[in-house]
Amino acid sequence: MYKIFKRGLDISVSLIALIILSPLLIPIVILLKLTGEGYVFYYQRRIGYKNKYFDIIKFATMLKNSPNIGTGSITLRNDPRLLPMGKFLRMTKINELPQILNVLKGEMSLVGPRPLVDRTFNAYPEDIRGRVYDSKPGITGIGSVVFRDEEAMISRSTLPPHEFYEKVIAPYKGALEIWYGEHKSMKVDLLIIFLTAWVVVFPNSAIVGKIFKDLPQPLALKA
Repeated sequence: MYKIFKRGLDISVSLIALIILSPLLIPIVILLKLTGEGYVFYYQRRIGYKNKYFDIIKFATMLKNSPNIGTGSITLRNDPRLLPMGKFLRMTKINELPQILNVLKGEMSLVGPRPLVDRTFNAYPEDIRGRVYDSKPGITGIGSVVFRDEEAMISRSTLPPHEFYEKVIAPYKGALEIWYGEHKSMKVDLLIIFLTAWVVVFPNSAIVGKIFKDLPQPLALKA
């Protein structure tokens, strides 16, 4: 029943969102076409449901050759590879909105673990890699909410970006995604959708831990 209801919610919300957001999306398409390198959408191979690959759709925010420049798959807060509109689109998460099309195609859900590229996926511990995509990947999820400003965290670290991701972020984010797989329900999904909007408006809010009191803690905070 949960899967049927979830798919119905995905389709209905996605269609409504496309209609409501069209006055925002159309100008962004035009501006992206006129600025930067003149391309609008970015397609990237990601790992999805049951570890099968699919192409995720986003608004373009970085140079076309960015995977082969600088920090590669990891983006920093003031990354020099960002296009003129890139920082704004990423900070507001508007760059994620074209994934509504992935949801309509059934490749993603509104809520679920974030689909990753091979390198960041392989940073997960082996046991997590085998379980995390038992849930369909989502536009947002508990990992996305907790790590809402991942770029700033990486930028502040004294460790090299990839080392910090692999040693600090990946294990905790993986634990959060497994938590979602064990607790997923319509109530949890709706709360995560609410929290996604909340932390965009109030980025320093501690409300996540107040709503989900049994979330796993970062390894550094464990006794």
